[in-house]
Amino acid sequence: MGEASTRNSGPIGVNSQRSVLYAQVMSSDPKMAFDEKGNVKEIGLGGSLGKAYLGDVARAALRAMGAHSPPKFSKEPVFDEQTWELECSTDEIYMRISSRHYWGFGLFTKSFLNEIVMEGELSSRSRCAMDIVASLGRNPWEPFRVRAFERATSGSMSSHTSSWEGLISIARESMDEDISRMQDSINSMRGINVDSDILLNSAEESLERAREALSDKNAPAVDRALSRASRDIFRADPMSDTGSLEKELIED
Repeated sequence: MGEASTRNSGPIGVNSQRSVLYAQVMSSDPKMAFDEKGNVKEIGLGGSLGKAYLGDVARAALRAMGAHSPPKFSKEPVFDEQTWELECSTDEIYMRISSRHYWGFGLFTKSFLNEIVMEGELSSRSRCAMDIVASLGRNPWEPFRVRAFERATSGSMSSHTSSWEGLISIARESMDEDISRMQDSINSMRGINVDSDILLNSAEESLERAREALSDKNAPAVDRALSRASRDIFRADPMSDTGSLEKELIED
């Protein structure tokens, strides 16, 4: 069932150790190959044993993990190249994705759903869920056939929505706190000197970009903007090594 129906011990009713998310597949691409050990490979590479359609959701989920171990099929496709189960992990999160049809006998791409199981740090799982949604550009918990989706997942639409949005909310709150902390740093350093204020103005602009990206649920863009802001704040601090060095160069 959806995460909202599991043991709840994390913030706003989100499980502190494990997430189970269900998603509607809209595209079957990319098509990948796998070897005799189930390792996922690019088509055309030697040693391929069979082929599988990963689909847009699985592709987005793997990308959202960042640097990860090579994905491996724990259940390889047999007759249907879009029915499978694969596993992947990072130092912070373990992910298992399974693909199966829930209506139409699997004759159409939109007949399929993905079950995404994540285990690990809540912050990593919430960020991953947010990145998946941003990458897809749609709400993956909104199915093509509602009643069939609910039957196949043994969960209501409200529980699926809560599972996804609960994680996304945690990711948003964490990034919003990062923005607020940097804003406090900027405010506390205002008026030290003209050169610092110029750098702080640049940092303030980056924070505004971060807020805009956060409203769009674009976590990578938030990270980039926060990185720029952090760099300018550090340079504006007269007590930092960089700030002191720049001041000496200007005075010389």
